[in-house]
Amino acid sequence: VQLVESGGASVQAGESLRLSCAASKYVYDRNCLGWFRQAPGKEREGVATIYTGGGVTTYADSVKGRFTVSQDNANYTVYLQMNSLKPEDTAMYYCAAARSYCHSRRLLPATNFGYWGQGTQVTVS
Repeated sequence: VQLVESGGASVQAGESLRLSCAASKYVYDRNCLGWFRQAPGKEREGVATIYTGGGVTTYADSVKGRFTVSQDNANYTVYLQMNSLKPEDTAMYYCAAARSYCHSRRLLPATNFGYWGQGTQVTVS
C-alpha cells in the first residue's frame, strides 16, 4: 500500500480538520503529492498539491485561504489542514501521488496521478 489517508470526520460548519496521508518513500520522495475530493454525484476535483522536493504548493480557488497543504519529510507524510469548513466541502478526500513535479500555478489533473489512497470521508453540516 503506497498511500494511506486518515483524519476524516463529521464536523460543524466553521470547524477545522487535519487530514494525513502516509506515503511510501517510493511515491513520496521528490514527487507531486495531491489532495482530491469527490462528492456524491460530482466529478473528482483537485484541492491542493505539494512538491515534496521543494515544498511548492498549489490550491484550488475554492479552498485558497482556508486549506493548507504541508509535508513531513521524516515520516513521508503530507497533511491537509482544513479551516473554516463549509457544507460544500463535504466529500471523500483522496491522497494521490504523481512521479513528477507539481505545476506551480495550476493543479495537475487527476489523470497525472498514478498512485491513489482509499480515501477518508469529510462531512460538514
